[in-house]
Amino acid sequence: MISKFYGLLKLLVQRVLIISLAGYLLLIPFSDTALAAKTSMTGDYSKDTVSVIRDLKDVIAITENEEEKTISDKEAVFLITDYISRYRNRPQINGSLSFTTMQTALNALAGHYKTFPNRPVPEKLKDRLNDELSKAEVLLEKNR
Repeated sequence: MISKFYGLLKLLVQRVLIISLAGYLLLIPFSDTALAAKTSMTGDYSKDTVSVIRDLKDVIAITENEEEKTISDKEAVFLITDYISRYRNRPQINGSLSFTTMQTALNALAGHYKTFPNRPVPEKLKDRLNDELSKAEVLLEKNR
């Protein structure tokens, strides 16, 4: 009689442990809050575009200090990625002339950083980028 009782108790404890473990494994992914990537974009297209233009013009202008340039290049790549990922999938924005002009400039700069990560931005590319960024800023002002 006692051995049957211990057998049932053992079976009950095993089942409770199995159910508890299964519940834990199913619910643990939902218990943590999702950590979204930090973004420097505010969601206001005009303000973000002007901010990106100013920051990238500053990065392009840096030539002398190698350490400072490396850090700025990494920040520029993050900024480009952040900007494009924020606004590329918004139909009301990605069809605008200011966005396509910005995208052209950002793709050119990102392409340089991807292909030549340790080389400075050539003068010809700097001139083109400054022209494209200025053009995007003018187009943005017209559409306000």
